[in-house]
Amino acid sequence: MKVIRNYLYNAGYQLLILVVPFVTVPYIARVLGPSGVGINSYTNSLVMYFFLLGALGTSVYGNREIAYHRDNLEERTRIFWEIEILQIITMMGALVLFIIFIAFQSHYQFYFVLQSIWIVAGIFDISWLFMGMEDFKKTVTRNALVKIASLMAIFIFVQAKSDVGKYIFILGLAQLLGNLTLWPYVRDVVGKPNINFRAVFSHLRPTVMLFIPQIATQVYLQLNKTMLGQFDSVTASGYYDYADKLVKMILAVITATGTVMLPHMSNLAAKGDVKRLNKLLYKSFDFSGVLAIPLMFGLAAVATGMVPWYYGPKFDIVSTLIIIEAPVTVLIGWSNVIGLQYLMPLKRVKTYTLSVTYGAFTNIIINIPLVLMFGVVGATIATVISEVVVTFYQLVVVRNLINYHHLFSETWKYVVSGLIMFIPVYFMNVSMKVSGISLIVQIAIGAAIYFGSLWLLNAQILRDGCALVKARRASK
Repeated sequence: MKVIRNYLYNAGYQLLILVVPFVTVPYIARVLGPSGVGINSYTNSLVMYFFLLGALGTSVYGNREIAYHRDNLEERTRIFWEIEILQIITMMGALVLFIIFIAFQSHYQFYFVLQSIWIVAGIFDISWLFMGMEDFKKTVTRNALVKIASLMAIFIFVQAKSDVGKYIFILGLAQLLGNLTLWPYVRDVVGKPNINFRAVFSHLRPTVMLFIPQIATQVYLQLNKTMLGQFDSVTASGYYDYADKLVKMILAVITATGTVMLPHMSNLAAKGDVKRLNKLLYKSFDFSGVLAIPLMFGLAAVATGMVPWYYGPKFDIVSTLIIIEAPVTVLIGWSNVIGLQYLMPLKRVKTYTLSVTYGAFTNIIINIPLVLMFGVVGATIATVISEVVVTFYQLVVVRNLINYHHLFSETWKYVVSGLIMFIPVYFMNVSMKVSGISLIVQIAIGAAIYFGSLWLLNAQILRDGCALVKARRASK
C-alpha cells in the first residue's frame, strides 16, 4: 500500500506539473509569440547541458543509495552529506563554466544570465534524499505550493512580448524555491555532517557512470532544439519545444511510476529478492502499457483540432509534430520500466548506459540530415527513432532475465482497445467545432470506449483492480 500511496502522491504532483503548463502554455504562446517561446526554448536547451554536467548522476544515484541504507541512520547520514557536498562542488564548477560560456555570447546574453538560476537551484536539490526514503509527501506538497505560486506570477508579470526575461526568471526562481523548501526537513531524516572529503570523492565515479546515460538521454531531448536554433530558426525550436512539451506533459503521469518504484525496487534488490523484483516488473510494465497506449492514440486523435485552439493559429504545424511524436509515450513508458525500475536497481548501469548512448548516437547521426531536409518535422522523426533504439536494446538485453510472454501478454488488448477508441475520436475531432467543452466530450467518450473495450476483452489489470477493491472493502 505504501507504493500505491507514493504513486498517488507523485502522480498527483505530476498531474499538477501537467496542469500548470497546460494553463500557462496557451497564454504564453499568445503573449510571447513563436519568437519569444523559441528564445526561451533555445537558451534553456543550452543551460541544461551545464546543469546536467553539474548534476552528474546524483539524482538517481542518491535515490538508490539512500534506499539501500534507509534502515541505518548512521550510514544514511554519511551517504547523504557526502553526496550533497559532491553535488555542491560539481554544480559550482558547472556554474563557473556557464559564466565563461556567457561571456563569449553575442546573442541572448541577458537571457542566458537569467537561465543560470537553474544551475544555482541544482545546488540545493535534495529531493533524492526523500525519494530514497520513499517519503514523497514532503517533496510533492512543498513543490506543489511553489508551482501554484509560479502560475500566479506568470499571469501577473508576463503580459507583453518584451516579458520573455520575466518568464525565464519566474521559471528558474520557482525551481530554486521548490528545492530550498525541502531543507528544513533534513534534520528529521539525517544526523549532523561529519565530512571526509576523500569519501566525498569516492562517489564521483559511480555518479559519473550514471551521468553518462543521463547526458545521453538529454542529448536527444535538448539537441533537437539546439540544432533547430542553429540550422533553422529559434521559431522552429519553439514549435518543436511546444509539441514535445505537450507529449511530455502527458508522459509525466506514466513515468511517475519510475520515480516511486526505483527506491522500492532498489531495496528489494539489496535484499536479494529477485523473484519479487520480477513480479513487480511485470505489473509495472503492464500498468505503463494500459496508460501509455491509449494516451498515444488519444493524442494523435485530438491533435488536429486541439493545437490551433490551444496554442493559437500561429502554431498549426505543432499538431503534425504531436501526431508524429505520439508513439514516444509508449516507448519511454516501457524503457522507463525496464531501465529505471529494473536495470538500475540490479546495478546493471553499464547496460542502461549503453541503451541510452545508442539512442543518443542514433539521434546525432540522423538529426542533422533530417533537420536540413525536413526542418522541425525531421527533428521530431529523429526523436521517435532514437526512442525506438533505446527501448529495443533494453528489451534485447533482458531477454534472459525475464519472460516476454508475461511482459507482453496483455499488450495486444491495449492496442486493440486504443485503435477502437482512436477512430471515432479522430472523426469527432476533425468534424466538431473545437472548444474546451468539445475536447472534454471527446476525451470522455474516448476513455469510455477504451475501458469498455478492455472490459469486453477481459483485461487482467481490470480484474486485479476489482479484486483489490473487494479486498479493501472486506478488510473494513
